Amino acid sequence: MNLTHHFLLSMPQMQDTDFRDSVVYILDHGEHGAFGVIINHVLGMSLDEVFSQMAIHCDDAAIREQDVMRGGPVDEGHGLVLHPPGPRFELTRDFDIGVSLSSSRDVLEALAKGDQPHTYLALLGHSGWAPGQLEMEIASNAWLTSPADTDIIFHTPLAERRQAVGQLLGIDITQIVGQSGHA
Repeated sequence: MNLTHHFLLSMPQMQDTDFRDSVVYILDHGEHGAFGVIINHVLGMSLDEVFSQMAIHCDDAAIREQDVMRGGPVDEGHGLVLHPPGPRFELTRDFDIGVSLSSSRDVLEALAKGDQPHTYLALLGHSGWAPGQLEMEIASNAWLTSPADTDIIFHTPLAERRQAVGQLLGIDITQIVGQSGHA
């Protein structure tokens, strides 16, 4: 099973508060485990706060007011910018799946200036699983999986992302319950 470029949709019975009601985008999955970012949880922090902490000046109020996403419980102080391929920064990793992840100061400086990338998610932290861990969680019905669609990541409003992933699977997530009955 390779879930690279897939969404994980948490099931209602998810007990882990880090992932409850989440959509995770898996960037890499293989023999060394899985790496991804949550794409539907905001931190309650704006880019302006990040810029201020890093002494980066930004004149554009719309950029300053952008929400910073909570990418996951791993390395929560580490900033990441998920964006379509194209612009390259000091620390940019291009994934074969049509996205790039940048994590150096120069990407934040570019955002503050209004340069590329114009489409992005600013995140703090990421999500990670040891080899076999994600497969066990899927087998225990903690997650539904779906091939990913970058339009959902970059163009679907935050509040609609879980439902949009459910629609990819042909389900209404509001109708899923966390327990089953017995006849």
